[in-house]
Amino acid sequence: MDVDTRLLRYFVAVAEEGSLTRAAERLFVSQPALTKQIKQLETQLGVPLFTRSRAGMALTEPGQALVTRVPALLVDWDQALRETKSMAGRAARVLRVGFVASAANETTQQIIATFARRRPGWRVDMRQAAWSNPTAGLARGDVDAALLRLPFPGQDALRVEVLFSEPRWVALPTAHPFATRDQIPFRDLWEEPFVAAPPETGWWREYWLAADERDGHPVRIGAVTDQPDDWLSAIANGYGIALTPESSARFYARPGITYRPVSGVSPSQVAIAWVPADDTNPIVQDFVRCCLDSEPPKPGGTVA
Repeated sequence: MDVDTRLLRYFVAVAEEGSLTRAAERLFVSQPALTKQIKQLETQLGVPLFTRSRAGMALTEPGQALVTRVPALLVDWDQALRETKSMAGRAARVLRVGFVASAANETTQQIIATFARRRPGWRVDMRQAAWSNPTAGLARGDVDAALLRLPFPGQDALRVEVLFSEPRWVALPTAHPFATRDQIPFRDLWEEPFVAAPPETGWWREYWLAADERDGHPVRIGAVTDQPDDWLSAIANGYGIALTPESSARFYARPGITYRPVSGVSPSQVAIAWVPADDTNPIVQDFVRCCLDSEPPKPGGTVA
């Protein structure tokens, strides 16, 4: 009998978290979808893996037997898969770099050009990810490194170096009464509906809603989007507003949307991230050095 490794990852997450809700947030999936996958695994194995109660998810004896072996199996599989993909990239002389939104802003081209001089014959393959994939494929081994916005779920398991920071602004419909202001206190936005990332993105979503900077004031959600184009459309159509990096005013300028500075919220940080297994990978480390040696973007970017 063959079992999908994805089901085993879901099983381990639920076992470690002891909660479907927390495991769903960690895996960036909805709770109903996770519940369905756990039931599918139990059906395939023919044994119950959890005892469900109001207190959470407790492992059964078969579940305890399985959880002692699965994590090591997954680590070995991930390493084998990562090495296979890395070897393929080396053979083609391609470095896969994931990114979310505008990557490292204007510095991105500088980084790629510097890497090309450092590694003649190599090409950087930039791969954009949806907001529901805040590691831009790095956690799954789809890329070798990633230019990401902090904080993001799972960053504690990765190597992360901050490159620069920039203020968080707000994107508003141009017809919004606040769009004529020079600067907007964040407190004035608390009652506004916000355009948010999907709930399963966990504290990535919470950060861009500034949930920890509202003094406990609840967030109003006007729309949920996963791609920049949908995000822009939701704002322009008046479904909500959104916090966004200052650079969005340059990279995502479009009719119907106005960007304004916001006071009272912390800045956004851009970082280069890679997996610990690539600490000794000379190609990945050359790219990391190119990122760290780059000049911060202008206008707006400041050294972190």
